[in-house]
Amino acid sequence: MVDIVSSLAASLLQKFGSLVYQEFCLAWGVQSDLQKLESTISDININELLDAEYKQASNPMLRNWLGRLKVVLSDAEDVIDEIEYKVLRKQAIRAYRSTSSKLPPFVSHE
Repeated sequence: MVDIVSSLAASLLQKFGSLVYQEFCLAWGVQSDLQKLESTISDININELLDAEYKQASNPMLRNWLGRLKVVLSDAEDVIDEIEYKVLRKQAIRAYRSTSSKLPPFVSHE
């Protein structure tokens, strides 16, 4: 489970660095909220996760916590993916409209 959690955390941190993510933060004014999330994810220590995985066999609360952490990171990744999709879709529509408006009048827009 630690491999999944650490890969989810790494994936999210990589996405936080993307230009699409930064554009979204500026456009929607959520930069401070997402920076807090990024900071929290950065604080996840792989050694502590490995220790937690080792101890989870004898500690059901720890096993539950690791499971919830995995779900939260997965949900956060889904949200960031949805944000990236919407921003890229908006950029594509904008680019298509600017290109199609430059076509000669005898060329169909459809």
